[in-house]
Amino acid sequence: MSTMQRALLIRAYGGADAAEVANVSMPEAAQGEVLVRVRAAGVNGLDWKVREGYVRDAFPLQLPAVLGIELAGVVEAVGSNTSRFRVGDRVMGPLGGLGAYAECVAVAEANLARTPDSLDDVQAAALPVATVAAWQSLHHAGPVRQGQRILIHGAAGGVGGFAVQFAKRLGAEVFATTASAHLDYVRGLGADHVIDYQRQRFEDIAWGIDLVLDYVGGDVLDRSWQVLTAAGAIVGTTSPDILARTPAGRRGLWFMNTPDAALLETLASEVASGALQSHISEVVNVADLPLAIERNRTASRFGKVVADFSR
Repeated sequence: MSTMQRALLIRAYGGADAAEVANVSMPEAAQGEVLVRVRAAGVNGLDWKVREGYVRDAFPLQLPAVLGIELAGVVEAVGSNTSRFRVGDRVMGPLGGLGAYAECVAVAEANLARTPDSLDDVQAAALPVATVAAWQSLHHAGPVRQGQRILIHGAAGGVGGFAVQFAKRLGAEVFATTASAHLDYVRGLGADHVIDYQRQRFEDIAWGIDLVLDYVGGDVLDRSWQVLTAAGAIVGTTSPDILARTPAGRRGLWFMNTPDAALLETLASEVASGALQSHISEVVNVADLPLAIERNRTASRFGKVVADFSR
């Protein structure tokens, strides 16, 4: 095996040109880890936030750093004190950190789930972060009750799309914001009230909201307090400063995804069976990853973007 490999890394925080494909050392599987040959990796909003240093306080890095937080591939080698996987097994999962945009990645065995046979690697790479983050953030403020009114910002995105499906399944009344082009897609996920944020103000439509899931951030967070009930809560995934921006007497919670291999395996099986919808909007090769990450920052899209490492 070669001692070097391709990876997408940043040497300093910056814009689109800060991410570059370069050669880095090939890792080895340490105790409790497996070495995964990456076949595909999901693109996430966190990529550009890390690249620009926007979340450097929440995610401090030692630069240079390889980007990417989720992958699907094949077990290449196993470290000591591992027992769940063998060489050749197809696996998927979040890293619980950075480094997925590389040809081979050493991953904690506990973070990985088996890839369902009926999903290819590109389909699988779209799932580890989006499915689990949607489920966990939906429950982060407490149990979801039948009839609860939930507002989901960024409902057409990877996480938001699953959150809509989960909330509806649990009996909530779902309000969802999205761009004009994605209204039908979000309706198809089961949202009761789909709000075109390009033409409508959600504050004029959503009221008496028990829970806001904010997958957008910015002024959307600040405008959302007024639609809450007195006991309502906002769970934010894109605003590390949400606690400082929470008005007195209100409840704002910062959410960070926690790997859960058992939950991932269950949700991936539901995607494989068709019980959950998963949409991939674009598949790119490794050389195009820097631009794909930038488009994730600047363009409204639905579903997930995935990098195919076999290209």
